[in-house]
Amino acid sequence: MSLAKPDHVGYFFGQSVITLAEGLRTGGLTCVELTQAALDSIERLNPTLNAFVQVDAPVALAQARMADALFAQGEDLGPLHGIPVAVKDNIDTFDYVTTYGSAHFAGFKPSVDALCVQRLREAGAVIVGKTLTHEFAYGPTGDRSLQGAARNPWDARCITGGSSAGSAAAVASGMVPLALGTDTGGSIRIPAALCGTVGFKPSFASVPLQGVFPLASSLDHVGPIANHVEDARLLFEVVAGRACAPDADSRPLRVGWITTGSFGPVDAELDRQVYQAAQQLFGEALQETTELAPLAAAMKDTLLVLQRAEAFEVHAERMQEAPHTFEPEVRERLELSREVRGWQYIRAQAGQARFKAAMARLFERYDLLVSPSVPITATAVDAREVRVGEQDIDVRAAVLSHTSAWNLTGLPAISLPVGQVRGMPVGLQVIGAAGEDDRLLRVLEQLFVRAS
Repeated sequence: MSLAKPDHVGYFFGQSVITLAEGLRTGGLTCVELTQAALDSIERLNPTLNAFVQVDAPVALAQARMADALFAQGEDLGPLHGIPVAVKDNIDTFDYVTTYGSAHFAGFKPSVDALCVQRLREAGAVIVGKTLTHEFAYGPTGDRSLQGAARNPWDARCITGGSSAGSAAAVASGMVPLALGTDTGGSIRIPAALCGTVGFKPSFASVPLQGVFPLASSLDHVGPIANHVEDARLLFEVVAGRACAPDADSRPLRVGWITTGSFGPVDAELDRQVYQAAQQLFGEALQETTELAPLAAAMKDTLLVLQRAEAFEVHAERMQEAPHTFEPEVRERLELSREVRGWQYIRAQAGQARFKAAMARLFERYDLLVSPSVPITATAVDAREVRVGEQDIDVRAAVLSHTSAWNLTGLPAISLPVGQVRGMPVGLQVIGAAGEDDRLLRVLEQLFVRAS
């Protein structure tokens, strides 16, 4: 399941945090050297990929020198001590401008860190810069932002996916080994799949949202993008404020492959390859499940109502006072959001509760559910229609089709890189039961290493 190198790679391509951390503790590396390597990679690659929207070398190197000083004093803050990390530009950082991808906030510098960033600093991580987000995180393609379009390291003519566009490109290209993203309908898993990285959306509310600019409050999540499952776990543990419990459950896994087509059309070659990867990982534990097919359309509709209503609430005043400051495509989405009625929102909330209950019943029979993360490979930047089989479908609808249900239900879900189709990465999505983040990560950490 290993991937060949993309066209644009930096120092950290493929390196695990565990390997880097060992180098820091054995004297083979210093935090300053690691941070300078990240800065050098960013300087070389970012003009092509546009993953970072702000980098401040003196700020980053000052953090690295402090991390080295703590090591010299015998103080070790944990596995992320001295590790360069990128932060999505909708997450507040007191020492970096945070624009949320929008001209509305050009030049804005928060007075305090988001809680998840505060936890990163307390763990000794070095924040090297801010990565591009689709404006206000309201788009799954990553090519509508104050700072332009992020570019896919495998083919810079193509999208990264979004909205955590720059975070995925930064990790996939090796500019940094870890990045934080956010996910409201798939915004971590989509770019992870399209760029060939690991992207983990934890259970709802397992990582605090304090200091993260909201898109839709009942659907928003914060999580890691990494090159390895174990690295994603390490970053998750820090921002969640707790360690994952070791998995002591020795029962055989029960894994449900979500029937192809349940959530919409899928590229045939991509579907074949992802299914083969699932078979390789899970073997005889894998069995097809048809239960989701009759629920899929209603789940999508319910999420759309919730997201639109909650997004418009955030931006109502801006839409009234300065609508033309929005990027036109994002403004169009918000204008549609304005039309959601109160009764529709209340009804959608009730639907969300029903779907959560339905998933709880389904997970009485399965430990994990699996599907393609995204049913297509990365399309060209600015493309808004893609052919899948015999159908021409909206690119945004396609990339969201397999991920958004798990925001509605708040279940933990991860995208794993499982090879390429026509030279572009594809991802396997694995969904766990409510609150079972630890088991999901620990099981996949073991299985994915074994299969790689």
